[in-house]
Amino acid sequence: MITIVLTYRNRALQSLENCLDSLTRQTSKEFKVVLVDYGSILEYEKKLRELAAKYDFVTLIRCKTTHQLWCKSRAINIALKQCDTPCFFVGDIDMLYHPAFVEALKELEDEKRVTYLQVGFLSESESKEKKNFVDYEINFKSNSEATGMTLYPTALLKAINGYDEYYNGWGSEDTDVHVRLRNGGHDVKFYSDSILMLHQWHSKHYRKTNDLTPFHTELEQINASYLTFVEQVGRVKANVDFEWGAYNEKDYEALTTIDQAYSISNRAAEVFAFVNAILLVEKKVVIKLDVKKHKDYRSQKQKVKSVLGKKTMAFLDFEDVNNRILDCMINQLRGKAYKYQYDVKKQTISLIVKL
Repeated sequence: MITIVLTYRNRALQSLENCLDSLTRQTSKEFKVVLVDYGSILEYEKKLRELAAKYDFVTLIRCKTTHQLWCKSRAINIALKQCDTPCFFVGDIDMLYHPAFVEALKELEDEKRVTYLQVGFLSESESKEKKNFVDYEINFKSNSEATGMTLYPTALLKAINGYDEYYNGWGSEDTDVHVRLRNGGHDVKFYSDSILMLHQWHSKHYRKTNDLTPFHTELEQINASYLTFVEQVGRVKANVDFEWGAYNEKDYEALTTIDQAYSISNRAAEVFAFVNAILLVEKKVVIKLDVKKHKDYRSQKQKVKSVLGKKTMAFLDFEDVNNRILDCMINQLRGKAYKYQYDVKKQTISLIVKL
């Protein structure tokens, strides 16, 4: 038996339905799917529940992480922590699976080896067609640098504490696992003998100007640099200071009751002081933080003082405030239940967190 994990948040459900339909046609039924909904909004959540209920091989896990950074690593780890099958395959909702896909995974199964698979990419027009798997025209194929679709011995992946939950946003988390496994002397192979998965085309998901969901402007670059250091130091285990794959719904329900409320401005001193005196110190309380523009931010008064060489207040622009608070959540508080909103237009930030 093989567990296939799929992660999801606010995506077009047609691609997922196509994906699950392809799994109904498997020649081997020795698999189960764990679909992790990592914080979809209500509109998608309801439709996803209805869709998942149509497939008897699917177990849906719902996480109330709507107002948190996307963390694919944590979503995967939640499924991994519960996995009771010898093999664990990290898939993607955009894939169409060959009818012999599960059968092929069983042939590739090895308790000492990790195998990741080549993917065929479909064009936009081809993705809209309904064909037998072998009749699709492949636009291009992935190479050995594309590390996402991977078959793991479950025990081995658990032994290195799963995926590194430092990675938030997008990028590098898949390659990180392969690097750490190789650092530990484990065999990681690229399978390209045949195409067992086809990637359905989809448009890029860009952040809208009125989007209030958490977004760190530098995460992609930070993730890439972090991965470089993981390789340099030969790291094998991740999440050594945090409980990996943890999700406690009661912590999220507790966010409705605020114990302490704070209001600060984007003055640098206030931001630094709050992070170090409250956010990193307080324990077992639910706090609410509101950040608004200081009345003297970019004021004429401050400009004149600066020209005259007089002492002025130091401010952070709101992108910096946003990134610094989210850095703190990722680095020190990544396991905490929280809700975060950043309104770019109004220049306000709101955070509720259970410490």
